[in-house]
Amino acid sequence: MAIQIDRKIVGYKVGGSAEADDAAAGVTSAAADVEPKAEDNVVQLHEKLMRPEMLIGSTYKVKTPLSEHALYVTINDIILNHGTANELRRPFEIFINSKNMDHFQWIVALTRIISAVFRKGGDVTFLVEELRSVFDPRGGYFKKGGKYMPSLVAEIGDAIECHMRMIGLLKDDGLDEHQKKLVAEKRAQFEAAAGTTTVDKQDTGEFPEGAQLCIKCHTKAAVKMDGCLTCLNCGESKCG
Repeated sequence: MAIQIDRKIVGYKVGGSAEADDAAAGVTSAAADVEPKAEDNVVQLHEKLMRPEMLIGSTYKVKTPLSEHALYVTINDIILNHGTANELRRPFEIFINSKNMDHFQWIVALTRIISAVFRKGGDVTFLVEELRSVFDPRGGYFKKGGKYMPSLVAEIGDAIECHMRMIGLLKDDGLDEHQKKLVAEKRAQFEAAAGTTTVDKQDTGEFPEGAQLCIKCHTKAAVKMDGCLTCLNCGESKCG
């Protein structure tokens, strides 16, 4: 049967059974009553997140042969989603203080830029490699334990790395049990060949006298064994 439409169409409805309509209405009502998931309430770090009245943090002393006075690097953290399964500690700001005013301008600029990157959110671990890749044209220096630092900026990056590892933002990529065993064996072989007993690295942070700089871990711990340089800190060896 044909029906003639002589008015403007302002709406339509797909035909269906009354039971189907009632079921659809019930599903909609049930969905509206479901509480939001816990994941939907996760607070992420971003630049609009307001600074709390109090932050927790850590201070690291940086003493270099380049200056008579030490630097004190303070990194404050913000705790997101406190008391929940999604609790996360993230760096929020950094301060660097020293009695030495020679580097005052660039240190203030560096702290403001790093703090801005922290508050931006996302992955901020790239800062470590960026800072540690800065080289002083006058030359670097060795820290206690034989680790080479190419510049004062790299030392600040090293302090930030230590802090990120402490709060779990960076995972510890230390030696596994097999690598530790290999390094211990290499150290014992070197001592036996040299006829001396070197000082335990765990106690003083020192390696055999005359050790060379390792190209992998940047520590003065590479010694020649079987005609090949072998690192007693990380196990790196060109001989395999």
